Amino acid sequence: MSTNGRRIARSLRRSLAGLLVLALVVAGVAAYRLDLVEPWYDHFFGDEPTAPLAESPAEIPPPPGLDLPAVPTAAPVAAALAVPGRAAPAKVEAALAPYLADADLGPHVLAAVDDLTTGRPLARVGSGAAIPASTTKLLTGLAALQALGPERTFSTRVVAGGRGRIVLVGGGDPFLMSEPVDEDGPSYPPRADIVTLAQQTAAALQQEGRARVRLGFDDSLFAEPGFNPAWPAAYAEEGDIVSPITALWVDQGRLPESSVRVEDPSLHAAQVFAAALVEAGVKVVGDPTYGVAASGGREIATVTSAPVRQIVERVLEVSDNEASEVLAHHVGLAVGGTGSFEAGVDGTLTTLEALGVPRSGIQIYDGSGLSRENRITPDALLAVLRAAATGGPSLRTVIEGLPVAGFTGSLTDRFAGALPEARGLVRAKTGTLTAVSSLAGVVVDQQGHQMVFVLMADRIRKPRETAAENAIDDAAAALAACSCGRVSP
Repeated sequence: MSTNGRRIARSLRRSLAGLLVLALVVAGVAAYRLDLVEPWYDHFFGDEPTAPLAESPAEIPPPPGLDLPAVPTAAPVAAALAVPGRAAPAKVEAALAPYLADADLGPHVLAAVDDLTTGRPLARVGSGAAIPASTTKLLTGLAALQALGPERTFSTRVVAGGRGRIVLVGGGDPFLMSEPVDEDGPSYPPRADIVTLAQQTAAALQQEGRARVRLGFDDSLFAEPGFNPAWPAAYAEEGDIVSPITALWVDQGRLPESSVRVEDPSLHAAQVFAAALVEAGVKVVGDPTYGVAASGGREIATVTSAPVRQIVERVLEVSDNEASEVLAHHVGLAVGGTGSFEAGVDGTLTTLEALGVPRSGIQIYDGSGLSRENRITPDALLAVLRAAATGGPSLRTVIEGLPVAGFTGSLTDRFAGALPEARGLVRAKTGTLTAVSSLAGVVVDQQGHQMVFVLMADRIRKPRETAAENAIDDAAAALAACSCGRVSP
């Protein structure tokens, strides 16, 4: 909407509100003075009303001597609030041009902007595909919502194993914690924890008169390997980049309050569970041992994850690599029957293709974007965003979970030097690797035009990475600051 259009709408709303208040006041005075209605108490609580109520204030005449001006017929509010024409490609391109020409971005810069609702192209810079980094999570989030459903949850269970044995069975809860996290208030999303599971288990065992058990653990829901072969070996060697992906872990495979990943997340989770059982009064005989739980085993206790929609929100907000990979494994299970990196990719692409996203523009090897072998075209990312925005309520979590420029998630500390109009008008997923910076999301310009955009650069010189990130932010901010409309529709 243009500035003038907004002023007209505000003036119209104020005029209508003022006239309504005046009419109500006058009507109230007239009704009271002329005794056209009974006191409110008698009307609602008396036996019978003494006079019929007027249907509306307009039916009540003003008191003698009071002349009211006629209320003018207003234009429909929808017309007053309408966006003045469509966004003009020339204006969108002009808004982006000075920022995408920044030398800090390096020699390979891609950009694409479309109208959100119609898909009409508004700007294109460069051609081909680029390393998407964490914008890959947009694909994973959308596929998870579609293939699993927004209300799907994941359960971590304890089942009877026979001969005095119980088995801790991982259900692929990406946010299972080692202990409760709501001491200072509830977390979002809510998180199940292993201590609560141990306490439930101990209570059930004690009711059965059992005070000692042997413990097994089962993470067979996901297939090996736990470390993606398409990831740089340094990710595993450094020990603080990403955890091995497994269906059973606590604290995402990290040591408590640390970024250090444990070597075997499933075993570590079982050890934490064993310690919690002991604390709850159950003796654990020997060390936890790996084994697949028998199908149909009697369930002793269970804790349940947050629903997929909340997990997706969190993944997109803070760019959670491990949780994104767990979601991709679940998509692989749902679509192809296997929870693995390869099956997750195949399941994601199959699901997205059914939603109208062109598979030809995507070459990925994981669900998080950590692989430098991934390639995605801007048009494919735009298609993902449009599918999320227009595909129905169950998919809109992808849009709702995007960080807001200058306010939330991975964009909290960004856009500080950008055009101030962008704060709050840009929602986007970040993507950052060495020499790579990308941003993909939605933006509203100063006239109310809703657009989807993708900005990518993947050959940034290392000393210029921060400056390149700022240039990407500035380009997105320029879209928000633009009055990109044209006069005629």
